[in-house]
Amino acid sequence: MMDRREFLKIGFGCVTLAAATCLIPDPLLAAVRKSSVPRSLSFYNTHTGESLGITYAIDGAYIPDALEEIDHVFRDHRTGAVKVIDPNLLDLLFAVSKKMGISAQYPLHIVSGYRSPETNALLREKSRRVAKNSYHVKGQALDFRVPRVQLSQLRKAALSLRAGGVGYYPRSQFLHLDIGDFRYW
Repeated sequence: MMDRREFLKIGFGCVTLAAATCLIPDPLLAAVRKSSVPRSLSFYNTHTGESLGITYAIDGAYIPDALEEIDHVFRDHRTGAVKVIDPNLLDLLFAVSKKMGISAQYPLHIVSGYRSPETNALLREKSRRVAKNSYHVKGQALDFRVPRVQLSQLRKAALSLRAGGVGYYPRSQFLHLDIGDFRYW
């Protein structure tokens, strides 16, 4: 017969193991980062009307000129400010696209990419849902949608990767992705 203390130790061990398992990112994301397969994405900026289809990494190496073009299309459309977009965000977007079977032919529609501190402050005045230390200001977040792809399915794919923040905004028809700790809302 097991006493209460032994029972609790076993129970705690199982909970700890289960929690640790939840923190392990999907193997697809790890494979994307190590892959020698060319990584391509397509974007359409809903505010500027610009489109960009680009290969941003080949043989596991990022292409500097391609990253600069992505930085430009992700820019703050209110101020024109450009920020370096973290390539890990691109890899996360690529992994979500791959998981969904979305080819580079279907552009990710940018609702909000980089936000200057001024734009973020302005948006915070209008909505309490805008984070003071937003990943958008760091070049590490994207709000987007993909036409003809159900937002709920996009969310499901992003959550399955267990990487970064996943915000679901069905009323506004966009998904937020960032490269912070795994969390969702």
